[in-house]
Amino acid sequence: MKIISVKKNPEFKDRAIKFIQSKWANEQSMMVFEDCITHCITPSNPLPQWYLLMEGDKIIGCAGIVTNDFISRMDLYPWLCAVYIEEEYRGNAYSSILLENAKIDAKEGGFNHLYLSTEHIGFYEKFGFEFIGTGYHPWGDSSRIYKTTL
Repeated sequence: MKIISVKKNPEFKDRAIKFIQSKWANEQSMMVFEDCITHCITPSNPLPQWYLLMEGDKIIGCAGIVTNDFISRMDLYPWLCAVYIEEEYRGNAYSSILLENAKIDAKEGGFNHLYLSTEHIGFYEKFGFEFIGTGYHPWGDSSRIYKTTL
């Protein structure tokens, strides 16, 4: 397994866009992911970051670090987002590879905490995240908010 940072490996941009859109986008949000991933390559800022988890030449997972994950708690950042592992690879702790890489990059970017919003209970706690409250999305849903110290 290896992690590809799209920021450090821009030749993976198009593959990252296609994969992440296929897992997280709907018809209305396709351009959000394309635009965000495209613009992670050139800024001098540490965010956004997008990652691919690769087995050989096959993408089996992804994740990102962004300034806001479409949630009301805009006072908190950065946000871990779009964590995904292909079903046939789940149960092998591969998500921990993505999470640890994101934590390292967030810390190197000068951040003390990393946040995420999710409906999962009991999963992210295994990786040092703690529940801190509820946030609200523009489309009317709410999500649990978690934080980890870097």
